[in-house]
Amino acid sequence: MDDVSVGTDLVSVQRIQSILNSPQKTRFLDRVFTPAEQQYCNNKANPAVHYAGRFAAKEAVRKAWMSRRSQAEEVLPFRHIEILPLENGAPQVTMELLPPTENRLVLSISHTEEFAVATAIIYS
Repeated sequence: MDDVSVGTDLVSVQRIQSILNSPQKTRFLDRVFTPAEQQYCNNKANPAVHYAGRFAAKEAVRKAWMSRRSQAEEVLPFRHIEILPLENGAPQVTMELLPPTENRLVLSISHTEEFAVATAIIYS
């Protein structure tokens, strides 16, 4: 590995639950999550936990991505990062600005009822 970037983020599940209970719910979900991510999270027994995990993951990916870029480049929009599970449940990242031949991205998400944490590693 010649070049490695790491990003980590921690999110309060209660913070996400508060947003999901608010009038800003639709605006927040549509700004941050793709339709497929919303469908995945909404089909879970506790959607807030899964939204929090994906939110933490998107922040972790953005942090790792921005550490590889110059300050002149714009911030990577949340909806340009899609996180869906593989058949084995592991999170898979699809990112418009990350050509698969140029870089590799590894992501880990974990959560409790209170917090969700994610770490993203981009390497080439």
